[in-house]
Amino acid sequence: MDWGAIFSNAAVELISPTTAAYALAALGLAVHFGYTGLLNFGQAGFMALGAYGYAISILSFGFPVWGAVLVGIGASVIFALVLGIPTLRLRADYLAIVTIAAAEIVRLLFTTNTFEPLTGSANGLSGYKGGFAALNPIPEGSYGFGPFEYNAYDWWLRIVAWTIVVLACLFTWQIMRSPWGRVIKGIREDEDAVRALGKNVYSYKMQSLVLGGVFGTIAGMIFVLPRAVVPSNYQTSLTFFIYAILLLGGAATILGPVIGSMIFWVLLSFFSGFIARAVEAGWLPFMTSVQAGQLRFILVGVAIMLIVIFRPQGIFGNKKELAFVK
Repeated sequence: MDWGAIFSNAAVELISPTTAAYALAALGLAVHFGYTGLLNFGQAGFMALGAYGYAISILSFGFPVWGAVLVGIGASVIFALVLGIPTLRLRADYLAIVTIAAAEIVRLLFTTNTFEPLTGSANGLSGYKGGFAALNPIPEGSYGFGPFEYNAYDWWLRIVAWTIVVLACLFTWQIMRSPWGRVIKGIREDEDAVRALGKNVYSYKMQSLVLGGVFGTIAGMIFVLPRAVVPSNYQTSLTFFIYAILLLGGAATILGPVIGSMIFWVLLSFFSGFIARAVEAGWLPFMTSVQAGQLRFILVGVAIMLIVIFRPQGIFGNKKELAFVK
């Protein structure tokens, strides 16, 4: 058993672009669920719009990077309005039903052969990274040490991804300390009381839905920069992984989504490497490699359950937030 390789591969996930993307998407859900009390089960849809909006803008219309980013953000704002206008005046469970269905509709639209010239159908899209790579100021070569040695593009991607995550955390921390943030948290606790104070609860909910959706959309762009855009990546399970990350770190926290994402991906990578080598070594003779690949999710789930049992408010949460989550 090569423990060095297992721990090395797991450590890489600490600063990977995928970890950054999930952290930003979970921060968006923190704005929705943790701070406002909105049950958004369609964060995968926002991520898909970001990924496809970015890729299609560059490949089909020749937009520059900044233009493609604006297209993705614009699509997410429209998507949030379409979801929020008919549901935010109703009970919270209506938003949950609509968002989970809308995210699946978005994924199926990108999968259908009708729009294959634009979306690539089930095969997805690739070849859109040239504009982002051209902005890289780092000279060609490899940099770093041990498991953290990458080429210039990989470092550039990580620097941009984590800079965006840091800026999003600072922005969220600032607005949640502002009068706007206090109203948002008041809506979470008792929206009738906030409405009695003369606040437009519907408008504040819509603003929160848009803001968290924009975070998810930008996360979708980060998610596809090291890989191709494939519609199968945006299934409902993606949203539930993000919720697991959110609850792991703390629902109404700033650093919780970031630390939760790191723990989630490190654990997933560790168990993946451990189980694969255990099968090769004959430690699990009753399992095929395919079955072993699914076992890692079971083990990560058990690990998260233990954390939830012994630290139910999340790593950075507190008892007050726990009362809301319950």
